[in-house]
Amino acid sequence: MIIQQAYKQLLFQLYEMYDDREAANIADMVIENITSFKKVDRLINKHFPLSETQLQLLNDHTTELLKHKPVQYVLHEAWFAGMKLYVDENVLIPRPETEELVEWIVKTVASRESSVTSILDIGTGSGCIPIVLKKKLPSCEIHALDISEAALNVAKQNAATQQTEINFHLLNILEKSSWKQLSRFDIIVSNPPYVKQSEASSMQKNVLQYEPHLALFVDDEDALKFYKAIAEFGLQHLNNDGYLFFEINEMMSAQVFDLLTHYGYCDIELEKDLQNKERMIKATYNTSQRKG
Repeated sequence: MIIQQAYKQLLFQLYEMYDDREAANIADMVIENITSFKKVDRLINKHFPLSETQLQLLNDHTTELLKHKPVQYVLHEAWFAGMKLYVDENVLIPRPETEELVEWIVKTVASRESSVTSILDIGTGSGCIPIVLKKKLPSCEIHALDISEAALNVAKQNAATQQTEINFHLLNILEKSSWKQLSRFDIIVSNPPYVKQSEASSMQKNVLQYEPHLALFVDDEDALKFYKAIAEFGLQHLNNDGYLFFEINEMMSAQVFDLLTHYGYCDIELEKDLQNKERMIKATYNTSQRKG
């Protein structure tokens, strides 16, 4: 089978499950992964024959894709901020919205008069946030924690591949007794679980079946529990004039804003993503402006 036939065969099967654009993107990723030919190379080499090994890989990948398995898990790769990261089902697939959150942090650091020397990422997953921050802010000491040892192993692998020095911690942020293991930071960032269980029925099958529910879902009765814990943690572990950054559920933006106000944070800002949804929030910890 030549490369052009392999691409068209896969594309035809993916049309059953995805819209035309997404199907084409997935097919491009798979064929490039198998052959190392980018799209332009395939046009030039459209009669290039696939080896038996490549055909077997194509069949294996197609079988998994037709079970709604995300292509990132099938290929064990996801792109984030121009980096190719390893991912598996122990970590969430990095999203473009999280890239926007990282860019907001970098811009904030650049505009700040005093230097930022330490940053903590809570619930790091694949390690995408701390790795990009270390690349863009190389003088900062970067820490990252997660409750999942398997997720931390993925993050460590990515940090090593990207040649970034990150201090990793296996820790449950909901257990206050563990907080003493950590020092103070200029910035704390988190993309915590924020999807309510009641929203699960409206989610895509590939997300529900394969992405880790531990990193996705919270009970409807206590949907803000991670924001509460991290806000309280920040009162003890942020340096004065330090920042909290969160990725948020756009349906709960007002609630998170009110929560941070309640804990005494100031200069709270909501930020919209490229889809014009309120998906990020920043708050400042300032002892002179705290209430009470």
